[in-house]
Amino acid sequence: MKRKDIYTYMATAFLMLLTACTPTPQDVKQSDQEADIYPDYKDVTIPVNIAPMNFLVRDAEAVEVTAGDLTVRSRGGNVEFGKGEWRELLEGNDTIAVKVTALKDGQWTAYKQFHWYVVADSIDSYLTYRLIEPGYSVWNRLQIIQRCVENFDEYALADYNLQENRCMNCHTPCSKNPQLSMLYVRGEGGGAILNQNGRLRKLNIKTPEMVATSTYFQFSPSGRYIVFSSNVVVPAVHSMPQRRLEVYDTESDIYVADLEKNLIIHSELLALPDRLETFPAFSPDGKYIYYCTSPKVELPEDYKSLKYALARIPFDETTGTIGTQVDTLFTERSVCHPRVSPDGERILFSVQDFATFPIWHKEADLWMIDLRTGATDTLQVVNSDMCETYHSWSSNSRWFVFASKRDDGLYGKPYFCYVDRNGKAHKPFCLPQKDPTFYDDFLKSFNAPEMAKGKIPFNAVDVAEIMKRPAEAFKWE
Repeated sequence: MKRKDIYTYMATAFLMLLTACTPTPQDVKQSDQEADIYPDYKDVTIPVNIAPMNFLVRDAEAVEVTAGDLTVRSRGGNVEFGKGEWRELLEGNDTIAVKVTALKDGQWTAYKQFHWYVVADSIDSYLTYRLIEPGYSVWNRLQIIQRCVENFDEYALADYNLQENRCMNCHTPCSKNPQLSMLYVRGEGGGAILNQNGRLRKLNIKTPEMVATSTYFQFSPSGRYIVFSSNVVVPAVHSMPQRRLEVYDTESDIYVADLEKNLIIHSELLALPDRLETFPAFSPDGKYIYYCTSPKVELPEDYKSLKYALARIPFDETTGTIGTQVDTLFTERSVCHPRVSPDGERILFSVQDFATFPIWHKEADLWMIDLRTGATDTLQVVNSDMCETYHSWSSNSRWFVFASKRDDGLYGKPYFCYVDRNGKAHKPFCLPQKDPTFYDDFLKSFNAPEMAKGKIPFNAVDVAEIMKRPAEAFKWE
């Protein structure tokens, strides 16, 4: 017998043995209650290209799950779908009825079925995020990871082992294009790492006229420009037990960087001495810069009076000039992280009671404005009683991803939400993992998730190599 045939025989025998050892339901009791599964994948809308939605049935000794025509049995509570059968299931159905039958304390119980609603609107195939411990004013062992959401493959774009344990953050692609993106490596000798078709450049986007280096940024549609804020960031630990940390800016201005000429473009309207300006983002047509702005207050004494409005100012990509008319769009609550959908129809942002760092605000929610009608959607189906923030759109404007602390109030996890063509948001679901117990044991937050249409063409070793070179300087226009 050939070696290949031996391996095939052994694998088949093992599978048969495993199946034989898995109990099958008998004397089943019907229940009108829902099964206790984690993550909560009940009655969610999912894209046709998502990875298998493996889940855990809490406290189960054995489980049988029927999803459409597919049946999975397992000893223990882990429910894991094969890649091929999962793909066939999604491609062949738009509504999938899921029935969970679980053995607990010697009794088989069939629970109330739920559904998966499959849509043909695919999600962008790759997701990048920073893995960070949920600490206060320090960091340790950071990584920026790229994950294929169609399966469970992941790759490191930047790794603390290769960066002397530096702070690293904010990997963002231009218009979801993996061939043009940027991330930051902080600290002495650090810089902005610009990816242009896999070729990396190290940039020092700082001039003496600016209060600090570049902090939050986004590309213009053409990729020639980035709009960014320059922030002096101060962390402060609360004395109140219900709040952990407050992070605020003592200074913050907004500028535009020309990546072809290494030039800083500025406007007095985006660097007013009595105001703070931050979280800039281009509109998808490049005609506007959206941002958040607040009057300065005495800090930290009056931190609860620090409230940011949503504003915008024109920009001309052809000439690289900033306009002269500021429009204030929203003042109801303090606004952070405005992001316009690629089709230009909606703007998504975080709201909170005050200040500028929603990740430490339990009350932080996502809201959305229809830019055609001005209608505001408070996204009640999306938000929880914990923090929701750090959101980004898919390239087709049908999905957005965000970081939510809804499980325990401490660890952020990436959730995906479908927005249909009528602008209706659907119940979000958590990024699937191969091992359904993954989130129970993983002690890092998924921070600043960003989608891309393909695989980013560099890795952590490439970043380590470019960091050895001097940074390209920028000049004041």
